[in-house]
Amino acid sequence: MVFASPLVTQCRIVVLLVLCLRGAPSPAPSAGCPERCVCDEQLVVQCSGQRLSSFPTNLPLVTRQLILSNNHIDELPALQLNYLSDLVYLDCSNNSIRDISESTFGNLRKLVYLDLSYNMFLKIEDQAFGPLSSLVMLRLTDNPLLSEIHPTAFAENVALQVLDLSRNNLTTLNVTSLITLPALRSLGFSGNPWNCVCEIEDLCLWMQIDTFRFQGNKITECMGRMRNKWFEKHLENKDNIPDHK
Repeated sequence: MVFASPLVTQCRIVVLLVLCLRGAPSPAPSAGCPERCVCDEQLVVQCSGQRLSSFPTNLPLVTRQLILSNNHIDELPALQLNYLSDLVYLDCSNNSIRDISESTFGNLRKLVYLDLSYNMFLKIEDQAFGPLSSLVMLRLTDNPLLSEIHPTAFAENVALQVLDLSRNNLTTLNVTSLITLPALRSLGFSGNPWNCVCEIEDLCLWMQIDTFRFQGNKITECMGRMRNKWFEKHLENKDNIPDHK
């Protein structure tokens, strides 16, 4: 099976999102718009680059697209965020967010696009993205402190097609986080300090066997090393060596 390049896939998803957002009927927005933000008739709330130090209040409850990029927000309050049950697109990139949990996105069942890149995450907790059953694209890149992702962080994201984990501080990743994603088509791994030892053997073997188009040379190098070690380990019993063609 041949997949489109990750960049083409991402562009198609973003275009589709924009068309859906613009083409959907617009119910009357609730009163008010956050200070220093712009709210339009397409139910888009634009708060990018406004030096916000906290999540904006007084958001229209019918908001479908919320852009909070390039601020100083350090927390996504579950109580306020989950009032936005019609949210489809959420961009929280380039902030100072440190933690998310299952409750953070508990009521965002329609969310399709989520960008959490350029933040300050240390780890991603169990079921952190579990409620996001419609999520198609997740950008979790450029978090220099992010060194741990729980094996079941993405367990319920059956619609997820694009997952970008590039340029974090990941040394290992449990393959369980990925093999249960039936729709996954593009996975970004580049720029992480992968530890090419036995802890990621299962991940490397899965990447060799499966048909995904992976991004990044560093993990490819690890794949090559681990594959050689695995073949050396099982050389005595040739019947156990799978066909990697």
